[in-house]
Amino acid sequence: MHRAHDDRGRQGRGGNIRGYRVLPASIEPSMTVAAVILSATAEGALSDALGQPRVRRLADIAWSGGAMPAVVVSPDPDGSVAAALLGSEAVHGFPAPPEAGPAGQMVRGAELALDDVRDTTAVLLWPSRMIWVGPETITSLIEAHGMDRSAMLRPVWQGETGWPVLLPTAALDDLRAVGPDAMPPDVVEALARSIPTRLIELGDPGVVHDAETSLRDLPAYEGPPDPPGGHVHEWGEDVIADAGLAGAAQGDG
Repeated sequence: MHRAHDDRGRQGRGGNIRGYRVLPASIEPSMTVAAVILSATAEGALSDALGQPRVRRLADIAWSGGAMPAVVVSPDPDGSVAAALLGSEAVHGFPAPPEAGPAGQMVRGAELALDDVRDTTAVLLWPSRMIWVGPETITSLIEAHGMDRSAMLRPVWQGETGWPVLLPTAALDDLRAVGPDAMPPDVVEALARSIPTRLIELGDPGVVHDAETSLRDLPAYEGPPDPPGGHVHEWGEDVIADAGLAGAAQGDG
């Protein structure tokens, strides 16, 4: 596992949002939730997302929302993925063997997160194509995890379940039990049949609209109807703008 970190990301941030990590008091310091960002190919990991490599954007959003560590699991034959993460708080890890299937890749990411921070209590399973998830959504999932650490949390937008899915690390054996032929949505459905699961309406279209949707076509961000963690928090226009969601939040497009 390669920790892609130096001091360059602490200045001249440009379009990323790493400068705005202000977490609600409702996120307990002892509670560690990691982001496991999954890409089947290096090309997908490096695809452009508002002027940044896709996985770098997601690592920055994860950090801004309170998820740490962030682990990117992808092939990286020439080191370009690790290089794209320089200056972030993310680590890069090589994937499990292909025959492990999607569930095996999720397990691999979770194990890397636990290797990095032993007390990690949950992981956010996050396909790299889900580039429009907002930092407030990450914070809301972490807050909800603090209320019930045994439940898998699935974000919802207008009745449709999406990503990232928060899985307690205590349920890793359930994830290991899922067969290698199950595709990612089927992996989550299998987990939902074996562990407590909570659906949370977060009002974030980014949990269901992936990179195939342009920013112009992204529906407006609405926010959760009720605070998932019993706490109202304000991110402010600067975070929305730097996350590239200003137009969507205003309903433009």
